[in-house]
Amino acid sequence: MHRSASRLTRVLACAAVPVILTVAGCSSDSGKESGSNDGKKSGSSSSAKPNPKSSKTLAKATYATLPDPCKALQPATIDTLVPEVKDKNGLAAKSNDLKSRAGCSWNGLDEDGLKGSQYRWLSLSYSRSDSDATLGDANKRAEEQFNKQVETAKATEGAQDPKVAAAEGIGEQATSVAYTVKKDVDSFNTTVVARIQNVVVTLDYNGAAYEGAGAPDHAKLLQDAITAAKEAVAAVDTANKAPAEQPASPQPQ
Repeated sequence: MHRSASRLTRVLACAAVPVILTVAGCSSDSGKESGSNDGKKSGSSSSAKPNPKSSKTLAKATYATLPDPCKALQPATIDTLVPEVKDKNGLAAKSNDLKSRAGCSWNGLDEDGLKGSQYRWLSLSYSRSDSDATLGDANKRAEEQFNKQVETAKATEGAQDPKVAAAEGIGEQATSVAYTVKKDVDSFNTTVVARIQNVVVTLDYNGAAYEGAGAPDHAKLLQDAITAAKEAVAAVDTANKAPAEQPASPQPQ
């Protein structure tokens, strides 16, 4: 009886071994599976690609300031484009801020007795863009502004048959828009829009004849506007040079 009991004990013990191993095996498999899932989640999280917009470093704007628009053109240029100008110093825009935008304008009426009168109006404006994490690169933003200014000139109220052409040799890109506006008299208008890096230059030059005077020469108006635009663009570079690099002022004779 004692031998039978001992034998039975050994049988039960041996029978219990697979059960224990099975449980242990399930526990081990469960641990691996859980670890595998955790590994996948961790791997998925660590391999996530960063947002290119948040990690991209934008280039610093080339130009940090704008020139004084009322001093950007030479006095001789003003005299040529606006004979009998009312004020050579120009009329500055009220919202001028040399960090973002600024403008100035001149006008004059050249009376010639019975031959009539010639009226001229000249306007110069600057717009500067900065690099911005949300809005983008400074030059790209300036290019968008450039395109808007060209479209605005083409859509001028009353503009007839606008002629759009590339203006060579002015900054990174430049376009001229020439058209006629008919009101009391025919006004011949020319707009030159140019971009130099992160700055957009817009120059408007208009001419009209009164009291029987001959109509302004369209080709000359356009050429004078392009010449003045080149000068206005060069002023941007000059305004951003260090004091030691500034050109010396002419000495009085």
